Amino acid sequence: MGSIPDPGELTELTRPSFDEFQRQTSLMTSCTLLWKELSDHFTSLEQNLQKKSEALKHKFQTLDHDTKATLSSLKKREVTIDGSVEIALERVEEHREDALKSLENHNFDHPDGEVDDGDALLQLLKSYCLKMHSREFWKFVITKKKELDVLRSQIPLALAECVDPARFVLEAISEVFPVDKRGERTEKGNDLGWACVLILESLIPVVVDPLIGNSRLLVTPSVKEKAKEIAETWKRSLEERGGIENVKTPDVHTFLQHLVTFGIVKKEDVDLYRKLVVGSAWRKQMPKLAVSLGLGDKMPDMIEELIRRGQQLDAVHFTYEVGLVDKFPPVPLLKAFLKDAKKAAASILEDPDTGRAAHFAARKEQSALRAVIKCIEEYKLEAEFPPENLKKRLEQLEKTKTEKKRPAAVPANKRTRASNGGPMPPAKAGRLTNAYVSSFPAPPTFVRSPSHTQYPTGVPAYPSAAAVYGSRSPQSPYAYSPEATAPLLDHIVELL
Repeated sequence: MGSIPDPGELTELTRPSFDEFQRQTSLMTSCTLLWKELSDHFTSLEQNLQKKSEALKHKFQTLDHDTKATLSSLKKREVTIDGSVEIALERVEEHREDALKSLENHNFDHPDGEVDDGDALLQLLKSYCLKMHSREFWKFVITKKKELDVLRSQIPLALAECVDPARFVLEAISEVFPVDKRGERTEKGNDLGWACVLILESLIPVVVDPLIGNSRLLVTPSVKEKAKEIAETWKRSLEERGGIENVKTPDVHTFLQHLVTFGIVKKEDVDLYRKLVVGSAWRKQMPKLAVSLGLGDKMPDMIEELIRRGQQLDAVHFTYEVGLVDKFPPVPLLKAFLKDAKKAAASILEDPDTGRAAHFAARKEQSALRAVIKCIEEYKLEAEFPPENLKKRLEQLEKTKTEKKRPAAVPANKRTRASNGGPMPPAKAGRLTNAYVSSFPAPPTFVRSPSHTQYPTGVPAYPSAAAVYGSRSPQSPYAYSPEATAPLLDHIVELL
């Protein structure tokens, strides 16, 4: 008989059962992990399907809402056509009668002989519009650049008197847009884009439908086709001008305003519009024009491009126009703009010409400070970015500039005129043309800040007083000509 095995002794019979237990445990663990993985996978699929279902449901709701809104708008447009046409015909008849009356009244153009006041100016503008004298209207407007605010308020009133205001505007600006037809012209008077933009902007409230507003423009099909041809002509001229980079900002502004005014924006030209807007982003009207051109979806990319190009100030204006202040906080952008301006000023100071470099560096920093202060005040950012330090720095720069321009003290001169006791000019002054020394400081030079002004206007220089040596005559600043006094002065010097 065999011996009975010791229970505490491991035998070959117990090993397989333990290994099997481990195998089963491992298998259960693997199944558990696999089940969890599958469960998580199906849960994720269910969640994704739920999200897609909700998104599709939202899209269907939005589509249904848009469809109802579109149908309602179409129905409203259809219902209001007769009323709008009737109103337009009544206006045309009234304007025709007024035009005939104005032709009979020969003194209608200049009722008082002058157009110094606003009423006379408005009456003259209305006269041109009633008679459809677009060329005379254009010539008159371009001579009134100094009265820009008055024109902006009165040109819409005058255009409302036209029988066909849209055609009138196209004819008025045809001298310079889409192609400048002028012959010889000086560089100073070359830019008439401000007048084109002003007239195109003034046309918008005149051609909107009186019943449904901006959604329908009262522009005849023939005039609209003419406006499209003009836009295509301008686009073709880009190659002749050397591309988008070489086109002047006033021309770009006129083209974009032309598209918006006549409602001829093309979806296929969105990329062109984007490049033109970014290239002229410093213009105050560009953010609104960008939205009107259908660039709202591209605005974040445009703002980022402006920031990369160092145009943080322009980016702030675009940000507020489309409501992306949370994504692009304005204060860091303004600080970055000031930092870049200081770097630019420091690089200017590296110029060997110390005096000239210091002048331009100070002007650069002053312009940046003024622009940032104006932006802070415009968007009410005083709490986030107090402008006190900026104003102090600006005052400091202006004070330094004033001190540099202050004339040096002139030493006492024993030689005086016998006639009135006034100071004598230098002995050799009579031999030089206009070689007199003025006792008045030079007029201050005002530097235009890079703010977003609507139209470029020149800054009038301060009138400087004439330097008079001993003369009290209002006819001439000299008692006698310097050339005639040269021998006399030499003789006095010899006597002394």
